[in-house]
Amino acid sequence: MRIGIDLGGTKTELIALDGNGTECLRKRAPTPTGDYAATVALIARLVHDAEHLMGARATVGIGTPGSRSPLTGRMRNANSTCLNGQPLQQDVETALGREVRMANDANCFALSEAVDGAGRGAPVVFGVILGTGVGGGIVVDGRVLNGANGVAGEWGHNPMPSGPDTEGIAPPPCYCGRAGCIETWLSGPALAADHRRVNEEPLAPEAIVARAAAGDAAAAATLARYEIRLARALAAVINLLDPQVIVLGGGLSALPGLYERVPQHWSPHVFSDLITTRLCPPVHGDSSGVRGAAWLW
Repeated sequence: MRIGIDLGGTKTELIALDGNGTECLRKRAPTPTGDYAATVALIARLVHDAEHLMGARATVGIGTPGSRSPLTGRMRNANSTCLNGQPLQQDVETALGREVRMANDANCFALSEAVDGAGRGAPVVFGVILGTGVGGGIVVDGRVLNGANGVAGEWGHNPMPSGPDTEGIAPPPCYCGRAGCIETWLSGPALAADHRRVNEEPLAPEAIVARAAAGDAAAAATLARYEIRLARALAAVINLLDPQVIVLGGGLSALPGLYERVPQHWSPHVFSDLITTRLCPPVHGDSSGVRGAAWLW
């Protein structure tokens, strides 16, 4: 039996899978805001309650925002800031009395889709999260690639490749301290900011999509710019990793037309006369992250 936990900023979700990947149990609870000790206690309680209900001891994998530093063993780069600088893996292992495995939530998403999702059977899968932030994860032959520095797949904090649609615009500042990161162009807030910058109209991403569907030319142009930028950024990934499959997750992965139009736009930027990389929606949707955490074992 495998237990996976998705530690989110507002909710923490647990899933239990049997050896065939069939879901046996699912539980959710609010994440204690800004309270590290309570967060560790919540994880332990969820695991113990699940094992009691199933009558079996399980392996435990955890998907986290940010990542564990290979230098200190402590959390870093998490937007749930109470985790940063904390020995989360060590503390959870102490609370549970066993080894646990941890990975960035984007890595867990990519692993889930590589194991039994849209990238099943593919040697190299790149998983993308397009939401409040922009993340990425790499799976090679069914295993998460962490990298020498523990940052493999952190695509969102590379610079956005330039193009006519970004010329003359000051690179947007990023929370990481740099400016012009891919995240500042392709996240949900970035989509809204781009529409506001061009049209002087504050609209949420959902409203932009609705306006475009209703025939609003300005909203449709905002989505078209987004598709072109996403294509250019993913072309850089193809040139570097050459994955068989790219899977999109997060709220913006459901934007209409992405899976048809983005591959059309990336062709001029890929250094090959043949492009067989497939751009796919996730098979497991919002459940991919927590399922991937379970598949860490």
